[in-house]
Amino acid sequence: MRAVVQRVSEAAVRVNGQVVGQIGAGLLVLLGVGVGDVETDAGWMADKLTGLRIFEDEDGKINRSVSDIEGALLIVSQFTLFGDCRKGRRPGFSDAARPDIAIPLYEKVVMICRNEGLKVETGIFQADMQVSLVNDGPVTLLLDSRKTF
Repeated sequence: MRAVVQRVSEAAVRVNGQVVGQIGAGLLVLLGVGVGDVETDAGWMADKLTGLRIFEDEDGKINRSVSDIEGALLIVSQFTLFGDCRKGRRPGFSDAARPDIAIPLYEKVVMICRNEGLKVETGIFQADMQVSLVNDGPVTLLLDSRKTF
């Protein structure tokens, strides 16, 4: 499972011009599910998202999590995070999980984060979405449940 995580002061996702998910301060998470991902990956990702200390504390140090600041998450499915661009000019997506595998794992991440008491908004899986955000910092991180960078 892969994610691009951005600390935001606000973010929204629209489908057909209508807002389907919107948050204030928190994290915009572009989340991709890969072939071979299982519930353990979903648990790891949710734990990382809720506990990642990338918000400033009262001393200006990056030392607080989205939970600590009572922020929100906007989690948007993004299969293209598994795009392989090593050969040719067109990415291949064979490493992205099929929807029948990806949807339940995506929903598991959302559920775990909600169970932690966070407000969690989402996009619509497989929809053509437009995402807008104000990156705060900017702070952008890459997460992968299967490897370190």
